[in-house]
Amino acid sequence: MLLVFGLSGCQALSGSDARPEIMGTGDLGLIVERATGSVLVINTSRHEVVGRVEGLGDLSHASVVYSRDARYGYVFGRDGGLTKVDLLSQSIVDRVIQSGNSIGGAISQDGRYVAVSNYEPGGVKVFDSQTLELVADVPATYTSGDGESGQSKTVGLVDAPGNLFVFSLFEAGEIWTLDMSDESADISRFEAGESPYDALITPDGRYYIAGLFGEDGLSLLDLWNPEQGVTEILPDYGKGEQKLPVYKMPHLEGWAIADGQAFVPAVGHHQVLMADMKDWSLTDRIPVQGQPVFVMASPDNRQIWVSFAHPDNDVVQVIDSQTREIVRTLEPGEAVLHMEFTPRGEEVWISARDSNQVTIYNTRTLEPVATVSAEKPSGIFFTSRAHALGL
Repeated sequence: MLLVFGLSGCQALSGSDARPEIMGTGDLGLIVERATGSVLVINTSRHEVVGRVEGLGDLSHASVVYSRDARYGYVFGRDGGLTKVDLLSQSIVDRVIQSGNSIGGAISQDGRYVAVSNYEPGGVKVFDSQTLELVADVPATYTSGDGESGQSKTVGLVDAPGNLFVFSLFEAGEIWTLDMSDESADISRFEAGESPYDALITPDGRYYIAGLFGEDGLSLLDLWNPEQGVTEILPDYGKGEQKLPVYKMPHLEGWAIADGQAFVPAVGHHQVLMADMKDWSLTDRIPVQGQPVFVMASPDNRQIWVSFAHPDNDVVQVIDSQTREIVRTLEPGEAVLHMEFTPRGEEVWISARDSNQVTIYNTRTLEPVATVSAEKPSGIFFTSRAHALGL
């Protein structure tokens, strides 16, 4: 007799019974199918779809974070929906509509809380990751220069060490930290510059950097020394140049660090900017074929992969981080939306919305090795994100 231990305890199987497949979550992930309100559960080792989960609402700008055990994905929908998905059973565990329009979220360092960033009515809401019960409601209220009060869109929400959530207020031009280390949910506010539109946090959790739509430059908050306030970095990077119409805002959460340099997309320019991480000074500008949206480093930091806004969004360019030269221009399909590296970086998965496919490339040869069919795919999120800050 064979004993199989599962979630519900011990089960006896006779010799003729089929052994159930036992699956870990380390090589699983979710692909967002933005037009159908569904996600694909995929296996990165096998290059295959494990299952589809439907009924997740408006996923036109969806993102995902994972529980500490990498079993559950928390999907943030544009319709304000927060959905908890079980990757092993390929099913919805729970779902709440928590706002009218949301724009991403984060999970706390200890995994206890899931925070959602909202456009309408603005502000951030924090939920218990087990039950999806509301724990904290943080309206992003501010007072303008003429004395009128309002509630701001919140963007660039990330998790940080110490059970902090950090986010930016678009209309208010501020960066806030929300301390969830105890029940007080303390908030600290910092002036950030004009119209922060997105943000990132360095892999060590020290620096939070917000891009500014209203001016050239970025705002940096040192979370080790927050009393120093916000510092402006890369000021006037577009001085003397004509800014082009912005068809799609860059996404800073996919930024790249390699060889002591930070690579970030320039708003309204066909450039990738390089900054020295010792003092955050501008060290170089790399010309690229269009307006960058995602600028991402491979896990070994040898390559920088760049995707683009319309009308140049059918290609991806690969930059050598040492020579700073473009080594390959790839054509994964029509309307490239997102890229995700496998945990050790041997492959990268690239979604092409209008081609209804995800193309998988070998990062050494830069050649395609497989494709996965998907309905209007956008974001790709592997469970390795469960063990990294700010993702």
